[in-house]
Amino acid sequence: MNSENVKCGSQKAPHRSLLKALGLSDKEIEKPFIGVVNSFNEIVPGHIGLREIAEAVKKGVLMEGGTPFEFPTIAVCDGIAMNHEGMRYSLASREIIADSIEIMARAHGFDGLVLIPNCDKVVPGMLMAAARLDIPAIVVSGGPMLAGRSLSGKSDLTTVFEGVGALASGKITEEELYNLEEDACPTCGSCSGMFTANSMNCMSEVLGMALPGNGTIPAVYSHRKRLAKEAGMQIMELVRKDIRPSGILTEKAFENALVVDMALGCSTNTVLHLTAIANEAGVHVDLDKINNISSKTPNLCKLSPAGPHHIEDLNMAGGITAVINEVSKLEGMIHLDQITVTGKSMGEVIKGKEKKSDVIASIEKPHSTTGGIAVLRGSLAPDGAVVKKSAVVDAMLQTTAKARVFESEEDSVEAILSGKIEKGDVIVIRYEGPKGGPGMREMLSPTSALGGMGLDRHVSLITDGRFSGGTRGAAIGHVSPEASEGGPIAYVMEGDLVKIDMLNGILDLLVDEAEMAKRKESVQLKQKSYKGYLGRYAKMVSSAAQGAVFKKD
Repeated sequence: MNSENVKCGSQKAPHRSLLKALGLSDKEIEKPFIGVVNSFNEIVPGHIGLREIAEAVKKGVLMEGGTPFEFPTIAVCDGIAMNHEGMRYSLASREIIADSIEIMARAHGFDGLVLIPNCDKVVPGMLMAAARLDIPAIVVSGGPMLAGRSLSGKSDLTTVFEGVGALASGKITEEELYNLEEDACPTCGSCSGMFTANSMNCMSEVLGMALPGNGTIPAVYSHRKRLAKEAGMQIMELVRKDIRPSGILTEKAFENALVVDMALGCSTNTVLHLTAIANEAGVHVDLDKINNISSKTPNLCKLSPAGPHHIEDLNMAGGITAVINEVSKLEGMIHLDQITVTGKSMGEVIKGKEKKSDVIASIEKPHSTTGGIAVLRGSLAPDGAVVKKSAVVDAMLQTTAKARVFESEEDSVEAILSGKIEKGDVIVIRYEGPKGGPGMREMLSPTSALGGMGLDRHVSLITDGRFSGGTRGAAIGHVSPEASEGGPIAYVMEGDLVKIDMLNGILDLLVDEAEMAKRKESVQLKQKSYKGYLGRYAKMVSSAAQGAVFKKD
């Protein structure tokens, strides 16, 4: 299916008449049709600047002899949706984004697509659509915002969330919290740390679906607009050479992405998203593969929330190409022959791209010899759980703690802010999984409250929900099977002991089999009933261990 199906031959005279109603000339109709998918809206800070990006893309398409057609898709701001019912729609929106692009591309016969995302679920949703459609496609995001700056140093969205906990514990005043609120998000763009949006924009580069710089050039830099023009120009080259996502999104590409994911210390949400994109591309990625790659990949970056640096610092240090180049110094870690949307191999793209500062650690002296993300398994998570190990202090990597059990995120936040959580506790939040939530909400409010109160070095948090990329501390998510599916997390009781061993990949509930059998007979699983899209989503979504994609049957 391409534009010839909607414009060529005498039978398509009615179709051409409709195209002329748009104001198109015969010459414009003759050229390749390029869909420009713009997720602009006026409520998401990462997307408010996407009109300018789309205009730059269209100029690039026109310069290289194409006819661009802009159309929209939705985007949710995870920060604004956080800690209320709105967060149930964030992950769920990923499927609608992919479906809406499929509908528009197939219905109108586009020859190629330029995908303009920026925030958390939009990037993977667009990449899922690209893999599914398999027509020439390229990603160019809106870019990260700059970090906040004040006399007390740099700040970001996570700083404000942690400020709420600091206020509750009397560590700061209302005025100081207001000053954080004023300073933390100074420009448009995706939030400035290595949170999920920026993680996935970086992954777009490593997968080979975006031009160098896509993950790190700040939103407010003119270089971002030049990159958008280059993307518009490059889609025409992809169309001419018929370079499709199926030739780029291969097993080697996903292995490259996972390696760099671990080197960067990306959000745990990349586990969900890379798995989902791979599913659309017909490539098998599971938790075992992710854990295997993490076990042999050194962690080279400590970006917020794991450290003091932000995406603008990574950009100055050489960006993603410099990280890939540094990792490639370990023989066999990067598939250098993998093709990218540049038309060049990954090896050609990163040639000579040396790191420019210690924001990227050297391969000889990494922050750790293993990757930023760890997969845990055990009696509490038979199908796996995920933690951003690079953002956990050493003292919390191995611990046995007393369970404090909550049936929702809101209940846990109330307990934390009212001083009911003590050092040595492990908070267990359940019925927040893909099906049981539904929507697998992010738990940034409880983890930030713990951080702001100084408890993140002493209290672990375990959930069948997930975490924002802005989360730091011993935050273990994606526990599978989830509570609503009868996973062991449904049967944890107040005071149970939980063994956490991130060094050896263990997450055990220290309750014997006989006791667990009794609990399974007496405990009734909670079921939630939702109308509309969330109700359909809950019926269709798979386990977090499978990327929380829609079930094929």
